Amino acid sequence: MVRHQITPRLNWQDKVEQLGFGFHTTDELYWDESAYYSLSPGEVEHIEQVTSELWELCLEAVQFVIDEKMYDQFRIPRAFVPLIEKSWNDDHPSIYGRFDLCLRDGALKMYEFNADTPTSLFEAGLVQWHWLQDVSPEKDQFNSIHEKLISTWRYLRQFMYDAPLHFACVRNSLEDLTTTEYLRDCAIQAGFDTKHLYMDEIGWDTNNHGFADMEGLPVRNIFKLYPWEYMVAETFGNHIPSDRNRALWIEPAWKMLLSNKAILPVLWGLNPGHPNLLECHFDPFGMKNYVKKPVFSREGANVSLFKDGFLKEQTIGAYGEEGCVYQELFELPSFDGNHPVIGSWVIGQEPAGIGIRESRALITDNMSRFVPHLMDTR
Repeated sequence: MVRHQITPRLNWQDKVEQLGFGFHTTDELYWDESAYYSLSPGEVEHIEQVTSELWELCLEAVQFVIDEKMYDQFRIPRAFVPLIEKSWNDDHPSIYGRFDLCLRDGALKMYEFNADTPTSLFEAGLVQWHWLQDVSPEKDQFNSIHEKLISTWRYLRQFMYDAPLHFACVRNSLEDLTTTEYLRDCAIQAGFDTKHLYMDEIGWDTNNHGFADMEGLPVRNIFKLYPWEYMVAETFGNHIPSDRNRALWIEPAWKMLLSNKAILPVLWGLNPGHPNLLECHFDPFGMKNYVKKPVFSREGANVSLFKDGFLKEQTIGAYGEEGCVYQELFELPSFDGNHPVIGSWVIGQEPAGIGIRESRALITDNMSRFVPHLMDTR
């Protein structure tokens, strides 16, 4: 894996905005094409193989958590346990997830799994692919995200209700709206009748005891870019167990387990010494080099990095009271002070490609930059 400095395309802002990428720059540059990463075919094959294996380990871990009734350690309200178990046993549809991986000195380690509301999908699936066509069309990229999204939506149609597929996200987040609309566009190409609405537009029909949209249409199939842990804590979410329409939520309720960092000690306990996992526990066990992560933390918030027993780096945020896990420290590599984390996508239960985000700090947060990649066969 090599980082290359290059000159950005002329008028690159116009080029990405034509694709619908309106959040390429916020307070700081987010989409950064002044550099790119090249990976060898062997590295790509390794990432693909490991991603597939990690996905299988994660599914086994979900079954273990359900069998052992470990819901308290995951801070999941008891009222939602039947919903989780039913969605798992009935194999409710799932569309995607993103592993965050570290590739360093030939070793590939899993940091965590963004299983419920992963973002950077649009950038990875579409924007960096168009960048490649302009910059090095003769090269390839580990990226079948767009094709797999369409084919997976098409496959899932047979398992969903004969009703429109709603797509929901929060207001006032261009990133969330863009990601949701991208997924919606792929579903349309797969033949779905779709409707967009914001989370605050999902109503509760007290007469029929089911969710409804602004037009009064029952909500039966719904993709939501909104975390399950938020939903279960709200009055809105309390209606889900009593929904007579039994709406199919994507991602499904069983993803509450995989999106929770409490799954990391479970994975380690089931697979101690696995070459792609990092040692992780519910307490530090005398570890001197570790990362402390709240179980619900998002975008690197409230993460603390300890080396030789001393705090080396930390971020702030609103998480932590719900409990933490303690994961072995495995530092990101440094390319002239840039630290890349590999986001490896699972779509339709198959590896589908990667996106790379980098930052000047060792903890990847919401200020990280997205940097494109290509495969170098030389």
